[in-house]
Amino acid sequence: MAKHAQSKARKAVKTVARKARAGRSASVMKPEYLAEIERFRLMDDDFMSKCLENAPECIELMLRIILGKKDLKVVKSQTEYPIKSLQGRGVRFDVFARDSKGREYDIELQRANDGAEPKRARYNSSLMDANALKTGDDVGKLRDTYVIFITENDVMGGGCEVYEIDRVIRQMKGKQFGDGTHIIYVNGATRSATEIGKLVHDLLCRDAANMYFDVFRKRVSQFKNSEEGRRYMCEAMERLEARGEARGEARGKRETMLATAMRMLKDGALALKDIARYSGLSLAQVKKLQAEMA
Repeated sequence: MAKHAQSKARKAVKTVARKARAGRSASVMKPEYLAEIERFRLMDDDFMSKCLENAPECIELMLRIILGKKDLKVVKSQTEYPIKSLQGRGVRFDVFARDSKGREYDIELQRANDGAEPKRARYNSSLMDANALKTGDDVGKLRDTYVIFITENDVMGGGCEVYEIDRVIRQMKGKQFGDGTHIIYVNGATRSATEIGKLVHDLLCRDAANMYFDVFRKRVSQFKNSEEGRRYMCEAMERLEARGEARGEARGKRETMLATAMRMLKDGALALKDIARYSGLSLAQVKKLQAEMA
């Protein structure tokens, strides 16, 4: 009898948990979220990062088409890949990948032109190199790296489908320098019937049924047309919204603290340590603000 009672209790707990999950799922699937999911394309950051997460077959197809390497095999991939700088600003790659030959890729999908400026490509490339070797490693072990921007507009303005940028030796009739760094821009404004044109079409397409490539069609359909996929996206959007609100609150609090400290500094009646105490800033921050106001 005791075992029977315990079994009934466990079932009751599972039922309550299941109902709680169902209620949670229903509450998070807000109409505004669902409408936004309908409008999403792979070119959109939030959707892309979830769609291409744990989907090396999609990333592999992109690289095969862009590089013209039909045998390229992706062995590692990650979306929203953070990469640190030891001394300065780190970055977060939209997609990081490594192939079976050891070549590494940073793929950036950019709707706005100002997110695909040449110096960003240079910086991303430099960070890939800076994190490639361990202490004592010979520089000859550096892997070939590719920074690939897929842009919604023709950022380079030359009307080409693809722009390939490598270092060359000018005095030797443009001979390749051969340092293994490559930068590529894919023009999202192209509308050709080539493989590149079809790739761009699928990245900008909202309806999975109209996509050319099966791997994209299946992946996008999973997140747009299945209840499980839509729920997953809605939960991700809710988390993003919550983080945005938290950042906004933190920013507002800091602005208030700075404004308070500025008024006290202008008044000149309090010592710096007292201004720090009343405003909530550190003494170092107050000193820096004082120097900026001077």
